[in-house]
Amino acid sequence: MNKLDLRKSDKSYYHAGLKPKLVDVKPYHYLMIDGVSAPEDPLFGSSMEALYAVAFGIKFYCKSQDRDFVVPKIEAQWWVSGDLPFEQAPREQWHWNLVIPMPDFVTEQIFEQIKSATQTKKQLDLISKVQLEPLNEGKSAQILHLGSYDEEAATIERLFSFITSEGMQISGNHHEIYLSDPRRTPEEKLKTIIRYPIQPIS
Repeated sequence: MNKLDLRKSDKSYYHAGLKPKLVDVKPYHYLMIDGVSAPEDPLFGSSMEALYAVAFGIKFYCKSQDRDFVVPKIEAQWWVSGDLPFEQAPREQWHWNLVIPMPDFVTEQIFEQIKSATQTKKQLDLISKVQLEPLNEGKSAQILHLGSYDEEAATIERLFSFITSEGMQISGNHHEIYLSDPRRTPEEKLKTIIRYPIQPIS
C-alpha cells in the first residue's frame, strides 16, 4: 500500500530557499482552528493539540480503508485587527489560524465522523472548534527562514522587497509552514517557510 506524502507529491508547496520565489499554490481543504492570543498562551498549545488529534484520527481511519497518508506539517496564518502593523501589536492581540492540509479523499463525511469520535475519545473541548475548510492562496511569494521565530523580520523584509520588485502586492495573511518541530530542533536550526498570497499592484 502506497502512503501519500504531500511533501513529495506537491514539492513546490514545501520547497523554499533563502532567496524569495513565486509559486502557484494548489488549493486544498484544511483542518483549521482559530483564536486570538500570544503563541506562548496555553490556548495556542491546546488548539494545536486538538487539531493534531483530529488529523491523526483521520489518518488512522484512512489507513484502515487502504488510503494511508503522512500527516502534513502544521501551518499558521497570522494577522491583527486595527491599524497597528503586526509587529507592533501586542502579542496577546495576535489572530491566528492553525491549519493542516488534507488529501483530496478526506471528505466532509469522513471529517465529521472522525471529529465526533475523537471528541468522545480525547475529551478535548477545543476539538469542537476544528473545521474542514477550503483555502486557495493561488499566486504567492515565499522564502525559507532559518532560526528563531522571533528573528523573522529581516527575512520578511527580503520577501516584501521581492514582492514589490515583481510588480506585486500582498493580498492575504502572513502564512508560516513549520518544517521543524521546535520541541526537538535547536532554535538556530528551525526551518520555516514564510508565504504571502500576492496580486498585481493596482
